[in-house]
Amino acid sequence: MTTAHITSESSSTHRGQFESRPLLVFWEMTKACGLACQHCRACAQLEPGPDELSTAEGFALIDGLAEIGRPRPILILTGGDCLQRDDIVEIARYAQSRLVPVAISPSVTSKLTSTLLDELRMCGVHSASLSLDGSNAVTHDTLRGIPGHYDATLDAIKLLKQHGYTTQINTTVMSSNLHELADIAVTMHDYGVDVWEVFFLISIGRGSEVLESSALENEDVCNFLVDASRYGFTVRTVEAPFFRRVAAQRKLQLDQETTFEHGALYDELHDRLIEKLGKPTAPVRAPSAATRDGKGIIFVATNGDIYPSGFMPYRLGNIREQKLIDVYRENPVLLAIRAATFEEPCGSCEFAQLCGGSRARAYAQSGNPLGADPGCLLVARARAL
Repeated sequence: MTTAHITSESSSTHRGQFESRPLLVFWEMTKACGLACQHCRACAQLEPGPDELSTAEGFALIDGLAEIGRPRPILILTGGDCLQRDDIVEIARYAQSRLVPVAISPSVTSKLTSTLLDELRMCGVHSASLSLDGSNAVTHDTLRGIPGHYDATLDAIKLLKQHGYTTQINTTVMSSNLHELADIAVTMHDYGVDVWEVFFLISIGRGSEVLESSALENEDVCNFLVDASRYGFTVRTVEAPFFRRVAAQRKLQLDQETTFEHGALYDELHDRLIEKLGKPTAPVRAPSAATRDGKGIIFVATNGDIYPSGFMPYRLGNIREQKLIDVYRENPVLLAIRAATFEEPCGSCEFAQLCGGSRARAYAQSGNPLGADPGCLLVARARAL
């Protein structure tokens, strides 16, 4: 089997899957949050903004998702801190009545309580994600801006598991924590986390002041993440769709018993993982659904503005004026993103459908949502020629 065979096979499987409906709808319920994270996408603040969607407008958003029919998109309640909204249980209960699945992405604060988790479970919320950005208190607490937050996050993971939630941990990759990723993976294993979702930093919001990882480092991290997914938890990435390309290439190389190109960072992380957890015995758990910003994913901001994702501030409309599904289906930029009509070298890449590059990173770097993703090693090398 050739690489081209893998690429075309994966592309045909996923092409058109997200043309008429998104898989995930993110609703930024509020910008209010008690944390002060250095890399916050939302530039969260202590108080809610004056123009947040009301409860009734939230119900209308849910009605629009319900009208799409089966399979309905998953509504992810995020922020800021979604638990800062006093109506979150009411919102979840209404979504349950309309058969719209809901997941939550709260901050770890005093609002994350057993009582609230029980209430949300009764409303059909079964999945929750928390953020953990370091393997120790020094790194995590520095990034989150709250002393003691690392220990509180570990306690919160236990709390979610105790209440029967499918537990996802989000980790943002940046230059300051690259070398801790293996130890964070060990935490995923030891705490029985179901999904490790690894975010690759985009320089927006407060993250504009944080140093991103390089394309070569991204490639090594992706290869490491393929390894990490063999220790009992699923690994997904955000703003690193090239992870799917790396996973496909690794599978091909394994089938053909050939080695793969990698750098010193991969060797360091790989060796540390084996040192701590031993050799893996489980198969790779790295989903290949070919989503990207605007393809399978759509984001609704606190004031109703619609964006391809939370990391791509390219305004498409507002749900106070338009139906979300109409914007998703008809916006010309989203149509181009889903058709993979990108600038070179992304446009002619054999992995354009399977990967397609981070549209958010392309936009942040060039101002063009259809530009090439400089975080991908293939792009970096093509531009160096």
